[in-house]
Amino acid sequence: MPMKKRAFLVLFALSLTTLSGCAALQSLLNGAFKKPTLKFKTARLANASLSDATVDLVYELDNPNSLGLKLASVDYAFFVEGKQLVAGKPKEGLNLKSNGKSQIVFPANVKFADIAPVVTTFLDKDAAAFRAQGTLGIQTPLGVLKFPLEKEGTFPVPKIPQVQFQAPRITNVTLSGATVEFPLAITNRNAFPLPVAGITGALKVAGANVGNLSTGNLGMLDGSGTKQVTLPLTINFASAASAAMALRSGGNAQVSLTGNLTSDAQSVPLNLSQLVNFTK
Repeated sequence: MPMKKRAFLVLFALSLTTLSGCAALQSLLNGAFKKPTLKFKTARLANASLSDATVDLVYELDNPNSLGLKLASVDYAFFVEGKQLVAGKPKEGLNLKSNGKSQIVFPANVKFADIAPVVTTFLDKDAAAFRAQGTLGIQTPLGVLKFPLEKEGTFPVPKIPQVQFQAPRITNVTLSGATVEFPLAITNRNAFPLPVAGITGALKVAGANVGNLSTGNLGMLDGSGTKQVTLPLTINFASAASAAMALRSGGNAQVSLTGNLTSDAQSVPLNLSQLVNFTK
């Protein structure tokens, strides 16, 4: 047999052996590797204020194999109330647990002014509708497996804190005026923390303008928590005759505060009116 023909037959036989080995290996992998599962877990708010919030869509990948996997690719889009927003995505190469579950988080910053022309209109909603779409690629021994990210649902819209007067206390009364301490209770109606940069407004007692109140920065309100602040104000009787009568006699009087509550960069109108009992 000529040398060239013999060499060709040897190479051909080697290639068949290699292909056969690859096929056997692939068959072994197909039998041993179990396909992971991906499921949606929750939509949660993070870093929420009355101006914006981060919405985290949380997925869970269950890898039943003893081999750890990696995130290969992400193609992702996020919509709120039908409007597409810029959304973050996990970095490619993210390590995923072997024989266990890994959380994969897709964050999106939602500026409420981008959703509704009047932010207070949006804040009056209990929940906002979202839609996520795209694919997630996981690197496996069998190649990249693609998982759909299609999901529709809702997330809670931050609620404006509740503000209430407590019983004011008259600390000093003279012929010309009185010093009154006005306690305010600010309650976070959300289960998550909410920043309150301050409350300011014009105060009336018994229909008379008596001055302005300002809380200063109240910091972070705990989820479902209440913060109390006491604001002293000196009232001049000469410019507030009806208030003078109410304060001199004690008892009940109508108190109103018209102003704004500010959270982060967003101010919302505050109109508070209560019948309160003045104590000495």
